[in-house]
Amino acid sequence: MFESIRKHSKFVMILLFLLIIPSFIFVGVDQSYFTESSQAVARVDGHEITQQDWDNAHRIESDRLRAQNPSMDAKLLDSPEARYATLEKLVRDRVLQAAVTKQHLATTDAELVRTLQEIPAIAGLKKPDGTLDAEAYKALLGAQGMTPEGFEANLRQELALNRVLGGVSGTAFATDSQLKQAMDALYQRRDVQVARFDAAAFASKVQVSEADLKAYYDAHTSQFQQAEEASVEYVQLDLASVQAGITLSEDDLRTYYKENAQRMAGPEERRASHILINAAKDAPAAEREKSKAKAEELLAKLRANPKSFADLAKANSQDPGSAANGGDLGYFGRGAMVKPFEEAVYGMKQGEISDVIESDFGYHIIELTGIKAPKVASFEEMRPKLEAELKQQQAQRKFAEIADAFSNAVYEQSDSLQPVADKFKLTIQKADHVTRKPAVGAQGPLSNARFLEALFSTDSLENKRNTDAVELGSNSLVAGRVVKYSAARTLPMAEVTDKLKQLFVAQKAAELAKEEGKAKLAEWKAKPESAQLAAAVVVGRDQPQNLPREVLDAALRAPTNALPAWEGVDLGSDGYAVVKVNRIVERPTAEPQLLEQQKAQFSQWSSMAEVMAYYEFLKKEFKVQIKAPRP
Repeated sequence: MFESIRKHSKFVMILLFLLIIPSFIFVGVDQSYFTESSQAVARVDGHEITQQDWDNAHRIESDRLRAQNPSMDAKLLDSPEARYATLEKLVRDRVLQAAVTKQHLATTDAELVRTLQEIPAIAGLKKPDGTLDAEAYKALLGAQGMTPEGFEANLRQELALNRVLGGVSGTAFATDSQLKQAMDALYQRRDVQVARFDAAAFASKVQVSEADLKAYYDAHTSQFQQAEEASVEYVQLDLASVQAGITLSEDDLRTYYKENAQRMAGPEERRASHILINAAKDAPAAEREKSKAKAEELLAKLRANPKSFADLAKANSQDPGSAANGGDLGYFGRGAMVKPFEEAVYGMKQGEISDVIESDFGYHIIELTGIKAPKVASFEEMRPKLEAELKQQQAQRKFAEIADAFSNAVYEQSDSLQPVADKFKLTIQKADHVTRKPAVGAQGPLSNARFLEALFSTDSLENKRNTDAVELGSNSLVAGRVVKYSAARTLPMAEVTDKLKQLFVAQKAAELAKEEGKAKLAEWKAKPESAQLAAAVVVGRDQPQNLPREVLDAALRAPTNALPAWEGVDLGSDGYAVVKVNRIVERPTAEPQLLEQQKAQFSQWSSMAEVMAYYEFLKKEFKVQIKAPRP
């Protein structure tokens, strides 16, 4: 049949053409033939945001975050929460765009130019006459995959979007009464007395019976769960293990010494003096030419009398740091000076005077006065450093060569790690009580979430196969296998007797402490003179006096219209506390500078609140609907 079709392929193609095309004409072509159908996940101002829009936006956002932080775990970016955050950002951008259109906001050319000039990377592209280097500007944007037209259009759009909420945030301010109310809540101080009823003090009063323990165990089985765990073994291929198998020959070491001795001895330093005639980088061209002419005049004098360098520097150099010393800059290494200056110095011979050198600071005339070359140690003195450095280099090259072989070996011989260990001369490490999440204080591969996930995968647990090679970081791979696995289970009562008794006593002791505390609170409210309280202390948000947070909150929350006020505080498993608020203590007057700082901070809080309120108003105005469920 297939041979017949092959021989008459032209006829078959014509037949198929005649059959298929009419069906499209009479029935119609669904758009899904050519584009993937995409469900709407949100709607803003009558315009839908599709699943495809969301996916594309999240891919772009993920790429941006990965570029900023290459070590970021990809799972964080793929989580439902991260994806939903991208959708909210997409909705916010659409809302602001709708507001820009409705409010007829636009970015003027002057605003665009001013913003461009405030970007350091672009501001540095100015020519000496103050104009922008157009070619350098295009090259800078081209390196980012953008054109000047596209970049400026995006910047105009961004500035317009910022104006929607910027107008609101710029109008926020804080009145003195608002500030006083907010600061009083933060800095108010109260004179209080506290009585603690600690659960630990009631532990000896708890009666424990077998029936009580059994009832507690049955009601709290979740407290006696044994998490799943495994006994595992693993091998790690890293630079240290590769380096341990490298043996260096004497010839390799001596060759490396000859090629690198000067570098390893340390950098060369040079000493120079200079005469500087200032000329700012953005100064007018005429002004820079005038400075250059003066430098040329001084250079001519030096050519006629080289020994007058120090005197001319003292009289003419406009570098206040070196002029008084005859222009002497002392010794310095590469990277200490601006590039044109450094290139001139390291291209000169000792005693030589340079031509006029232009830099961002102006025009220099340089005299090289000294060269300090580091002493090169002997081969034997450098041997330990040579061996360490050469082994490190060879280990990096060898690791790159064998990394794929390691990954293939653990996969192809998946029933054991021994062949891999033998082939790459690695040690099999073993560990017990390993869980899905890194244990507190875990180190090495067992602290890596990706490796643990691979160990507890279905294939690893059910088939006892090696995991794939997992990358722990730069130049480090690990593979492991599960030797023994214990599923999660509830421990029998006989195995948890001590813990069971401890938990039961703690619970009952806390209950007794609360009963006693509540009884005393009622008694002391009725007869304040009988209260047995600790000495009074003055407390505030900034002066907690080591009181538990719950006690401090109760003391500062108590109504002050009728003092003294009494409050009971449940401290959970720690027991109970009774708080007596005696009086409000006048807070000290803050320094004027501190008050201004607080006022500025409060204005910022007010600004944020107003921006959020205005954004919520815009969402209602443009009928925002998010159909995707929040995770």
